[in-house]
Amino acid sequence: MRPTDLSPLVSAARNGDETAFRGLYRAVQPGLLRYLRALVGDDAEDVASETWLQVARDMRSFRGKDEFRAWVARIGRNRAMDHLRHQRRRPAVTVPVEDLVELPGRGDTAESATESISTDAALALIRSLPRDQAEAVLLRAVVGLDAETAGKVLGKRAGAVRTASYRGLRRLAERLDQLAAARDDALPDESVTEMWATAPTETR
Repeated sequence: MRPTDLSPLVSAARNGDETAFRGLYRAVQPGLLRYLRALVGDDAEDVASETWLQVARDMRSFRGKDEFRAWVARIGRNRAMDHLRHQRRRPAVTVPVEDLVELPGRGDTAESATESISTDAALALIRSLPRDQAEAVLLRAVVGLDAETAGKVLGKRAGAVRTASYRGLRRLAERLDQLAAARDDALPDESVTEMWATAPTETR
């Protein structure tokens, strides 16, 4: 599904319409927060707040040459990199292990992996991807940018972003499938469970 056209809200917000700005925030914040969580972990909320403060300050200077989501993502990425340099640590995602039970089952493809990226468990797995693949997947599947626009955020050609995104999704799908397989193998055999449930009381 194509992202909603934000142009009317952008135009109104540039003219000082606070309601329009809140509409932009509601449309962009969820994807931005997931993207930042993959970069700075538990500090994502703070970095997102800094991002929106800069967006609000620079809103009038935004001319629409770039897609609004890409502009916000670029600001967020710059803020995240500054934050990481200040903290002197690598991007991190902390997710409870029990959340992994929500991962898809066996046989899922890269397409289903894309759908699963909205979960914190999948975001945690993205941390293990090479950085170029992780960011390409996040910008395309989570923030909702096309390859050309994501390339502007990352300073890369659209073709390179497509390749990184494809490879990242394939790796993510494989890892989701491996985790689902391990989860399924850990469950009791259904036939044994059913036999026990239906056995006469005196034989138990």
